[in-house]
Amino acid sequence: MKELRRKTFITIFMILTAILVVSVVFLNVQNYRRESESVSRSINVMSDKGMKGFREKDDGNGPGPGMNDGNEPSPNEDQGQQPDIDKMMIMDQEVYTVELESGEISRIISHGNASSDFDVEKIAGEILAENDQDKQEIGCLYFSEYAFNYVSGRSITILNTKSVASKLTKLLVVSLLLFIVIEIIIYILSRLVTGWITRPAEEAFKKQKDFIADASHELKTPLAVIMASADELENHSKAANDREENAFGEESRKYVENIRYESDRMNKLIAGMLNLSKLEEGLEKGSFKEENLSKIVEKTALVFEGVAFEKSVTIETDIEEGITFKCSKEEIEKMISTILDNAVKHSFKDSTIRVNMHRIKNLISIKIINQGDPIAKGEEEKIFERFYRSDKSRNRSENRYGLGLAIAKSIAVNHDGNIRAYSKDGETTFEIVLTL
Repeated sequence: MKELRRKTFITIFMILTAILVVSVVFLNVQNYRRESESVSRSINVMSDKGMKGFREKDDGNGPGPGMNDGNEPSPNEDQGQQPDIDKMMIMDQEVYTVELESGEISRIISHGNASSDFDVEKIAGEILAENDQDKQEIGCLYFSEYAFNYVSGRSITILNTKSVASKLTKLLVVSLLLFIVIEIIIYILSRLVTGWITRPAEEAFKKQKDFIADASHELKTPLAVIMASADELENHSKAANDREENAFGEESRKYVENIRYESDRMNKLIAGMLNLSKLEEGLEKGSFKEENLSKIVEKTALVFEGVAFEKSVTIETDIEEGITFKCSKEEIEKMISTILDNAVKHSFKDSTIRVNMHRIKNLISIKIINQGDPIAKGEEEKIFERFYRSDKSRNRSENRYGLGLAIAKSIAVNHDGNIRAYSKDGETTFEIVLTL
């Protein structure tokens, strides 16, 4: 259920975050484009007006239409003719026209409110020094201080973009602050929605776990009675045989053995179900202690050497010394034992099982590698599911119920780790990864 909640939460959170990011980016891009178009339009308008004025002056060898020697508007201005460029104003923008003669600045005309800290003459000089042909440049409006249009040998139209940069930056900062606030709201909302979506599944899963736990507990009592009765019957049979009373025949003894065998199997199954149910509830991490994990793994591997020897299998270890880990010693031993037991039972005769353990940065990697029948393609994850058995007939004959690997994985998860399995080049590897 933890994994279901985690994936549901991440999905909802990422979808809403993606929508928010797109909205913030769209808002800022659209605003930037609008400001950039406004700057470009203002520069082009002033450049076009200026060039018309210059052409008319050149053609008439004197003031063009709309201008007189006293720089006063002529009567023709009201009749739709070209206005004096000196008198043109751009509202809310600081624009300058720099007239050139023989490559030098002849005069500077302001078309808006001039700023005391904006050195037009210096900027015009830099533009002249860096450019030898017509060029229009707006630049990045977040960082640039001005935009210009340079007409070689004629004029330079310069627009102060500091106010534009300030406006864009302000919107960006405000949108980022809103993004953080809304992201917090999205996080809280995602948690609430996740709880609402997963509640039916959680309730069903809880009922299932409660049923398994309750049924297991209820079965323990009659099972104990059956096992005790089977033991009593066997003892009674032996006593009768000792008195040479044929109270129990060979057939009866066979039935008693079957009862005991099946009772043992059921007892192991119930114990495994109760253990798994407990692990799925989660371990109490407050009881974890700092343990020498290297010694735990080495000791567990040593215990299994005798079991492996009976199957003509050897165990080799490559364990880095001195690795400590905060854990439940008993649960870690159970996890390693389960994987080793699985490796021994699935190893070919006269093969070797390798147990490797190393620290990699802030991770601990434990690999148990055996040579045997490979895991079928597509079953690498399924083998960790409860009651999953790839070979049902063989597992039943070996008193295996498909709970061991599920228990091992639950132990790893309860220690903030994970287990994966894969087969390659004739070897099967179970890798346990724990986070320090």
